[in-house]
Amino acid sequence: MWVDELAVAGALKFTPQRFPDERGVFASPFQAPVFQERAGKPLFPIAQSSLSVSRRGVVRGLHFTLSPPGMARYVHCPRGRALDIVVDVRLGSPTFGAYDSVLLDDAFRAVYLPVGVAHAFVSLEDDTVMSYLISLSYSPEHEHSLSVFDPAIGVDLPGDIDPIMSARDRDAMTLEQARERGLLPDYATCQKLELALSAGAAR
Repeated sequence: MWVDELAVAGALKFTPQRFPDERGVFASPFQAPVFQERAGKPLFPIAQSSLSVSRRGVVRGLHFTLSPPGMARYVHCPRGRALDIVVDVRLGSPTFGAYDSVLLDDAFRAVYLPVGVAHAFVSLEDDTVMSYLISLSYSPEHEHSLSVFDPAIGVDLPGDIDPIMSARDRDAMTLEQARERGLLPDYATCQKLELALSAGAAR
């Protein structure tokens, strides 16, 4: 498995080795020893596993969770193709405001999203499946949306799609509006929450 750091501090891309044969292909998008070696900690205790199925052009996000409680995610795409997007919205982070994107497809890459970052993806094919391992059960009162069109973030969406979005995501606030409302997570607090999750995973 190959591991790369993304432009957002603490976010990682994992690319597993693929084993094709006449039957198909085998791959392991998550490997605990590799994750612990490169992240310097075990994967968080999994509170929820989720799936989404999206048609081509669907944009989900940018979503982030208030910290506390904070949420970490491990995401991959078992079917289809998606452009996965991570944005650093943690005040005080060395990469605050930065974003990065990863193509998730039949290479079975996965992305680790640390506590406090915002996440979105763009479905590039019909019936694209996204799989999430999550450290927190869904908690709507703690989840917020940022506009993927915010020029201050500058996300480069594929030019050949007409975005299909929920009303909530299309009308989402900008990064500056979230800052003015006191909703953005604090980097130091997110780091402490990460440590607490790692301690829980090590038990």
